[in-house]
Amino acid sequence: MKRFLVIVVLIAAFSCKENKSKSKVPTGIAEIVKPEVKLYTFNGGTVMVNNLELFSQDTTYHGQTKEFSDPFYVISHPKGNLMWDAGLPENLVEAKAPYTTPNGNFTISRKERVLDQLKNIGMSTLDINYIALSHTHFDHTGHANVFENSVWLVQGDEHDFITSAEVMNGNADLYNAISKLDNVQRLDGDFDVFGDGTVVIKSMPGHTPGHQVLYLDLSENGPTLLTGDLYHLYENREHKRVPSFNTSLNQTLASMEAFEVFAKEKKAKVYLHHSKEDFNKMPKAPEYLK
Repeated sequence: MKRFLVIVVLIAAFSCKENKSKSKVPTGIAEIVKPEVKLYTFNGGTVMVNNLELFSQDTTYHGQTKEFSDPFYVISHPKGNLMWDAGLPENLVEAKAPYTTPNGNFTISRKERVLDQLKNIGMSTLDINYIALSHTHFDHTGHANVFENSVWLVQGDEHDFITSAEVMNGNADLYNAISKLDNVQRLDGDFDVFGDGTVVIKSMPGHTPGHQVLYLDLSENGPTLLTGDLYHLYENREHKRVPSFNTSLNQTLASMEAFEVFAKEKKAKVYLHHSKEDFNKMPKAPEYLK
């Protein structure tokens, strides 16, 4: 009888030990699957900067010129599509010749309309759920009004700036470029567009009152940051140089610091909006490569 009891105790002890071991293995936990997020890069024109000195607070770039790229992007997410920035004005396509601004600082050109460019990836205006602009300067709002049915994601400070009496009376072309965007969602800081951390608008004011950058966790390219006009040149990023026409030097410097901390935290690839070198490195869809 005693021998029988010993055997029962041993079996029970072994069973408890086995159950404890098994309990360490999570059960019933579904595997987290990241959504497929794609980035399509488009050519929104070319900006020839005839006076590069504008892009620093000092005379570092005195007498220099540089050609800037001017891309715009479509981000495809299972929950919808976002257009980021809008290139140069489309009347340049009709003109078929470069245009030099009255002050002589910039010579600009654009070859393709956004509707034709979207066709190359099988999309139309109706496929763009959201449009967001890094800011509302003329080289980022070119075809914005075409997307009047999309939701415009804009920082409240930027919306107040671009719709102010000062802009509307003093530089009406800036306002007119976005005047048809009535479906407005005002933001107050960072905004997770699809609610899963893969497409996040980051508030980085200074270049304009409501300037913003875009963070993406892409299926192909991984963590990616699009700088807008926080940085125009590699040298400006390295030396923290600020364009002379920014609305706030201090805000810009604070945004640069916050950007670098975030980029390091995410181990993100950084792409400068106006860098031709970075434009050429951007992931693109083979069907519309020119």
